[in-house]
Amino acid sequence: MRISHCLPKTPFSSPIMSSGSASLMWFRKGLRIHDNPALEYASKGAKFVYPVFVIDPHYMEPDLTAFSPGSSRAGLNRIRFLLESLVDLDLSLKKLGSRLLVFKGEPSEILIRCLQEWDVNKLCFEYDTDPYYQALDMKVKDYASTAGIEVFSPVSHTLFNPADIIQKNGGKPPLTYQSFLKLAGQPSWASSPLAVSLSSLSPVGDVGNFEISEVPTVEELGYKGYGQEELSPFRGGESEALKKLRESISDKEWVANFEKPKGDPSAYLKPATTVLSPYLKFGCLSSRYFYQCLTDVYQNVKKHTSPPVSLVGQLLWRDFFYTVAFGTLNFDRMKGNRICKQIPWSNDDELLAAWREARTGYPWIDAIMVQLRKWGWMHHLARHCVACFLTRGDMFVHWEKGRDVFERLLIDSDWAINNGNWLWLSCSSFFYQYNRIYSPVSFGKKYDPNGNYIRHFLPVLKDMPKEYIYEPWTAPLTIQTRAKCIIGRDYPAPVVSHDSASKECKRMLGEAYALNQKLNGQVSEDDLKNLRRKFEGEENQESGRRQKQKTLTGWLKDH
Repeated sequence: MRISHCLPKTPFSSPIMSSGSASLMWFRKGLRIHDNPALEYASKGAKFVYPVFVIDPHYMEPDLTAFSPGSSRAGLNRIRFLLESLVDLDLSLKKLGSRLLVFKGEPSEILIRCLQEWDVNKLCFEYDTDPYYQALDMKVKDYASTAGIEVFSPVSHTLFNPADIIQKNGGKPPLTYQSFLKLAGQPSWASSPLAVSLSSLSPVGDVGNFEISEVPTVEELGYKGYGQEELSPFRGGESEALKKLRESISDKEWVANFEKPKGDPSAYLKPATTVLSPYLKFGCLSSRYFYQCLTDVYQNVKKHTSPPVSLVGQLLWRDFFYTVAFGTLNFDRMKGNRICKQIPWSNDDELLAAWREARTGYPWIDAIMVQLRKWGWMHHLARHCVACFLTRGDMFVHWEKGRDVFERLLIDSDWAINNGNWLWLSCSSFFYQYNRIYSPVSFGKKYDPNGNYIRHFLPVLKDMPKEYIYEPWTAPLTIQTRAKCIIGRDYPAPVVSHDSASKECKRMLGEAYALNQKLNGQVSEDDLKNLRRKFEGEENQESGRRQKQKTLTGWLKDH
């Protein structure tokens, strides 16, 4: 199917402009021309349109203390992806006779200054449910309201308005996918074609004394000396997004038969999914347009998969997490989060660092973490494996710590979806079958018995025979020597024993669940501390027992 099948019969064009009117279009996400209701409204009847983007130091300023190149909040891969998206947006605006006005500073302060200096009667921006942007937007809207400036902030980053779903559910977000689907129904806009192009855009008006810059390079932002090894293979921007969308939907059979959670997490030369998530995250691709293109494919095939496993189902999962996140206080933490199990997770920074730095000694886990650091992306099943391993599977480290690593390194890191998935995968919310664990050995082997994925991302193991590639510590020393990889020297020994660690995790989660049930979810800080102390006492006893056994075994050998 060609992408033009999704286009309306007549493209959207700017209406006749009336004199003396100007609009400010504030870009944050929604970095696109197609299906951009805020931009469309900004251009209606406007003599001038000021397209603005603010480089926010909160997200973009280099942080030399962080564990990877980037700012305090975002890794370099995501910053680079955003800048590429802005360059592409600027080029698209220039083709329409406009340009992107780039500022640097605290966004609400910059926006208020712009509104004060320019003769603007309309402020337009896409609605954002993230708490950070909610706070920013409130400041800017308050000023605009006082100044008599019209504010237009449509919901177009998601298929549905989360507030509408919550209202339909009596003021609370639905906590299961199926209940969400029943409440949501069909999107109200889906029956008519979306406005996916602009034929022209009103020019930029007089900017006064403002210093306007072009989109900066990563070097101009202060990121110097980072080579190709930290470079993601995915380029940002609306043009790239639409190209990838075209490629994905051209294979009707693949689209019709797509079924999550199936798919090969070890496929890296040609990923077993669309890799459109970063473009949806930044709004380079409209989720609504993607939805319409998929339904167009479904109408032209005999049969297709359905939610929750279909591609449309994945877009609906995205909206589900956005809705729950928007309606849940403290969604991004355990404390004070009413839908989150209170669990006395370990704060073992050494285990966290081994996981984060791909030093767990489990090649499948470490290869995934290397891909994350280098590419800023990995297959959803790969994400499931490493999240499970860090939390309820093997290490029992707090999900918030893993969430922070993903939030930093993923180019598609999305506040609602990232937190929602960590709550799910740690069995803290949504999913509670904590006895079901991803094996750090057998799961990857099922897809890639030869270990090609491991060999690519962990070249230290490239010569290890396939019999040992997933458990190299079991290889005889002669094999390790021949493979030029001595375990404990060239590649680490396992930091935990999966068999015993997973049993311990299950036992501890079972006790934590029982405590939550007994106290009806009202678990205090003291309750958690007491249970943590109990776990640590049991760990010390077990460690002492193992040490005695080791000493006894050594004595018997000597005698």
